[in-house]
Amino acid sequence: MAFPKISSSKQTPCEACPLRKMPTFRDFTQEELDFVSSFKTGELTLNAGTTVLSEGAQSAHLFTVLSGWAFRYKMLDDGRRQILNYAMPGDLVGLQATLMAEMQHSVEALSSLTLCVFERERLGHLYRDQPDLAFDITWIAAQEERILDEHLLSIGRRTAMERAAYLLAFLTQRGRASGLFRDDPTVVPLTQQHVADTLGLSIVHTNKTLKKLAERGLLRWGERGCEILDEEGLLKAAGWEGMPESKRRFI
Repeated sequence: MAFPKISSSKQTPCEACPLRKMPTFRDFTQEELDFVSSFKTGELTLNAGTTVLSEGAQSAHLFTVLSGWAFRYKMLDDGRRQILNYAMPGDLVGLQATLMAEMQHSVEALSSLTLCVFERERLGHLYRDQPDLAFDITWIAAQEERILDEHLLSIGRRTAMERAAYLLAFLTQRGRASGLFRDDPTVVPLTQQHVADTLGLSIVHTNKTLKKLAERGLLRWGERGCEILDEEGLLKAAGWEGMPESKRRFI
């Protein structure tokens, strides 16, 4: 696969980053902003369905999602796929390849996707010279672990109905906090196959489960994906209190 060319000319200056205007994300000091501006080498724009990183691959870059959706997944030898989590604006992609020599999972664009690109060789400078930014990366890794804990609980102990309701409520809340729902209606751009591969269910079981949630008036499936009609109803169906409110850290 030919990797798309990283643009160093047409990019959003860190000072004008739209994520910094959002109340979800923490503020940077001028020194931190100057460092991140020098750390960033360009931007990468990908179409939906494009592989960002492949399991087993080595990468010279780290990425922060600037806009759009992506998902992390692993594959079995027979082609069965397990989606692990979804990446949204502010999320860091590629840290495994930086710290463990190669990726332990793959990453694919779920929608049109724009990534900020950073040289992994300069990560040591960040840890040495910018302890608060180094803490941010540690926080991001811990946050990912916390999310995976909840996903594992869902797959292992929630019913099919609860799993589906939890997933869609989670994506709705996190997508909104990441600035992905600027226009009504609230549409999560995934297919029922994505849902099945996240929940560990067959496509037939997934279809029946989503149909039951639709009959309750909680969602509606369309060409663009899943339209969320009743977020509170999904939370209740999942038995989940929702995402805790806190300032997110990002690079």
